[in-house]
Amino acid sequence: MTLNDLELNESAIVRRINGSESFVNRLINIGFSLDTEIKCVLISPFKNPKAYLINNILIAIRNEDAKNIEVSYE
Repeated sequence: MTLNDLELNESAIVRRINGSESFVNRLINIGFSLDTEIKCVLISPFKNPKAYLINNILIAIRNEDAKNIEVSYE
């Protein structure tokens, strides 16, 4: 499953980040790390982007980018 599949107030664990090296590095630089809990906390009116809480950082991610982040329920 991907991050884009999370509904409001659902949590999952980040398992893999796919995409270009620059995309992966950008997420790591802003606080993403593997095996870390992430929670969907806000959804915009048009459902794109969604805001997620990870490592006490609130970050908005477009749906097309969220599809590159694999997550799983624990």
